[in-house]
Amino acid sequence: MSADFARDVIARWSDPDPKYVPLLRQGGVTTVVTEGAPEAFASACQQAGIKIVPAANVRTAGYAEWSDAPASATLALKDGLWPGITQQPTVDGRGDETASASREPWIDANGFWTECLRAAYPSRPALLGYLPPENSDRMIPFDTLELALIEARVSGGNYLLALESRYRTALLAGDAKATAAWQQLGRTAKWLEAHSKLFGHPVIPAITQLVDEGEASAEIANLMYRRNASPQLVHCARPPAPDPENRRAVVAVELKAMEGPLKEKLLAHARAGSSVITGPEFPEASWKVERKEEDRNFYKMGNGWVVAYHEAVADPSEFSLDVIDVITHARRAVRLWNANTVIPIATRPPQGGALIHVINYGAPVDREFPARVAGHYNKATLLRPEQPPLELRPAKRGVTTEVVLPELHRLGVVVLS
Repeated sequence: MSADFARDVIARWSDPDPKYVPLLRQGGVTTVVTEGAPEAFASACQQAGIKIVPAANVRTAGYAEWSDAPASATLALKDGLWPGITQQPTVDGRGDETASASREPWIDANGFWTECLRAAYPSRPALLGYLPPENSDRMIPFDTLELALIEARVSGGNYLLALESRYRTALLAGDAKATAAWQQLGRTAKWLEAHSKLFGHPVIPAITQLVDEGEASAEIANLMYRRNASPQLVHCARPPAPDPENRRAVVAVELKAMEGPLKEKLLAHARAGSSVITGPEFPEASWKVERKEEDRNFYKMGNGWVVAYHEAVADPSEFSLDVIDVITHARRAVRLWNANTVIPIATRPPQGGALIHVINYGAPVDREFPARVAGHYNKATLLRPEQPPLELRPAKRGVTTEVVLPELHRLGVVVLS
């Protein structure tokens, strides 16, 4: 049976010794990518239901390189940062996650890469394959390998599991913390598979961002997600039809080319009533400026607007906040309070309703925090790994629905109907 790179739990494994097969099963691994598979190891894997893929059959490539790869190649994206918090108040057992009281946590996340791959290369599995940092001053908590799998699966992709050397050494030595984290990974992997119908749905398109195969538009997407703008990513070759009631803003910046057909399609969004946010190459000299700001001009266009920046985006973080301001906080797809290490994504499943996916990149959030999602819903259920479903009380707040989550360890999904 061949490997399914979209659904299998796949791990790089450099020591094909049959004695490690039970350990692989503990971690929920269903496929191993290895340099070699001696007969004893292959036999043990077969008996355990674990598939083997030769390492030569999986090619790691940068985001821009995917477009040059043959359709038959199995690709894993080598771009990405190890997920977690770079700066956060010190927490026992969480290594060097530290920050001063005046600084917000800095989240390293990769869900945006999954969304970029799905937008740019829809016929390929969105497989992430970045490696953990070695010889780094940053101590990597063991449970962040689980986080890497979670963020990829939530966005409809997958991650090629890679253990950093300290984790691997501790795990093979039977270290209690490493073993507990590995076993938790296995339980979470099974939960993700059992609840796979919750993941990979279209993001609510309050903010729709166009991306191409370049890293510049991907970095905009990165900060949009970090700033909880929850954008829907669409490839610039396949822009959606105008829908001003749902697409409040269409972001088209840092694209390699703004060709005539694309420009006309973007203008159709503005004329219909959306705000089209672009760069200096977009406006025409004959257009009348309705409002001037230091870094951008506003042009009235039909029922909507073109918001054109004077220069290329220098600070994607500030730009993301600007985009939220354009659509207003009340019209965001999703919004959180009091959980600054959590990234939310709001999606619409085909059966209707909405889903709020909340991923925590730091220490457990041990207090209540509210979340709002666009639209009105009458029922809300919180699903989390290793905990029973919890009914929440939804409340209408203007054009949104608010729920209060009691806490969050790593992952939660609020199902609204």
